[in-house]
Amino acid sequence: MVYTTEIILQSKGHTEIHDITDQVARAVGDSGLKDGLATIFTPSSTSALTTVEYEPGAVADLKRALDEIAPPNQEYQHNSKWGDNNGVAHLRAALIGPSITVPVAKGKLSLGTWQQIIFMDFDNRPRQRRLVIQCVGE
Repeated sequence: MVYTTEIILQSKGHTEIHDITDQVARAVGDSGLKDGLATIFTPSSTSALTTVEYEPGAVADLKRALDEIAPPNQEYQHNSKWGDNNGVAHLRAALIGPSITVPVAKGKLSLGTWQQIIFMDFDNRPRQRRLVIQCVGE
């Protein structure tokens, strides 16, 4: 069985983080999947998906770490090539990654107690984002 659906988000960019756990869990429920995998994918080169304990301290720590690893005020070669000044967004997205796969058991996401699925938009302007969720299994 394969079930595919989408989530549409409005994002402000600039490392805005959205907790999408409930939306993904709803998609898994709608799919009827009992056991298998749920993959969430962002078809974008300036956004990413991962997990974190979605609470203000952990979110702030994650943003600070990204600022240290890929500072927003750094000179990026991408900016001189295209002039869109979002080189940092491309780098951060590449470091975190465009997808995440979560096992599904007995119709539920197999996440840890304090683990949520987050979408991160790194671009330098507001965007409408489309996330693809694909559930595979039985």
